[in-house]
Amino acid sequence: MTPVTLASAPSENRLVVIVLRGAMDGLDVLRPVGDPEYAALRPGLAGGAAPLPLDGFFALHPGLADLMPLWQAGQLGFAHAVSTPYRDKRSHFEGQDILEAGLPAIEGAGSRDSGWLNRLAATIPGATARTAFAVGRESDLILRGAAPASSWYPQPAAALSPQARRLAEMVFHDDPLFRDQAARMFELAEEEAEAADRSQPQHVQVADYLARQLLGETRLAAFSITGWDTHGSQALALKRPLMQLCETILHLQASLGPVWDRTAVVAMTEFGRTARENGTKGTDHGTGGAMLMAGGAVRGGRVYGDWPGPAEPQRADPPGPGLRPAAPAARSGLRHEGRRRRRRVGSRGRLAAPRRPRDPAGHEQQPGPRRAGPGEPRNRAGHRR
Repeated sequence: MTPVTLASAPSENRLVVIVLRGAMDGLDVLRPVGDPEYAALRPGLAGGAAPLPLDGFFALHPGLADLMPLWQAGQLGFAHAVSTPYRDKRSHFEGQDILEAGLPAIEGAGSRDSGWLNRLAATIPGATARTAFAVGRESDLILRGAAPASSWYPQPAAALSPQARRLAEMVFHDDPLFRDQAARMFELAEEEAEAADRSQPQHVQVADYLARQLLGETRLAAFSITGWDTHGSQALALKRPLMQLCETILHLQASLGPVWDRTAVVAMTEFGRTARENGTKGTDHGTGGAMLMAGGAVRGGRVYGDWPGPAEPQRADPPGPGLRPAAPAARSGLRHEGRRRRRRVGSRGRLAAPRRPRDPAGHEQQPGPRRAGPGEPRNRAGHRR
């Protein structure tokens, strides 16, 4: 992404984080069709509607076809083979907590007390409760913490009579904490009642509400899209969450207008899925996955990262099914020394030569002569002639 300084005041940059709950199959959403092993590992999932070519190596799932104009405009990009440090249990709940906490593990008291997006909000001078917004029925860990933040969830219309509001104000009048919180609750309820279009699907309501906040004081936002745990009938099961993700991003783009140019949308998931499809035309819990980035503040039109190749359990390092992670989900400019393939994906997804080791000064070291094998003629140093 382009350099974004979210800790300046006032800042015009916006960051929207979408947590894809259930472990999205990055190998299906962003298909490495240029890898000769891919089709053999997924004979069923690789069929159906043809994916959309991106760069000669990767292709996009047809369920996200409407995002192609963003790719062509350089406002859509991906990072592949990314992962948190989570490896062993592959629990959705623990994996999501690690993703949202921004920690290597959830251990000890206080590990679930704050999320990384809340800690980011704490670095913004003058941040208020409207600077960061979480959308959901419950308080997600990603925005939990000491920094002030607001939350919202689309509810059926519920009118509050003037008499009921007056009664609540009288009850809470002598308690500043409850009085201020009640006033804020009434204010948000009135805003929602005036602007909400409940004829729209819930994910569109969420995008519409957040767009209005981002056009105002809000700079950080987080919400979730569920339905990515596709153990069976994956081709059918992915249709709904892919549609919701696609429509959400496009609605944000249309609603934000010129603010879209200062916005980065990041969609990430707790872990990836197995490289080999299972017997029920689905995939199981794996390791490395894919991360989607969209927005005018994104350097898109490319797939970031080194491509390690799909790994079977007995060949993975560390052991585990699925795509071997090339780097943490928290950074790009990724590097991975893979197994025998060791391919690197360039800025447009083309295969690049493997990186050579560098000396302490950062200069690339030239490879020395190869040691001769059995039966090969050698010079005095033992190298092949």
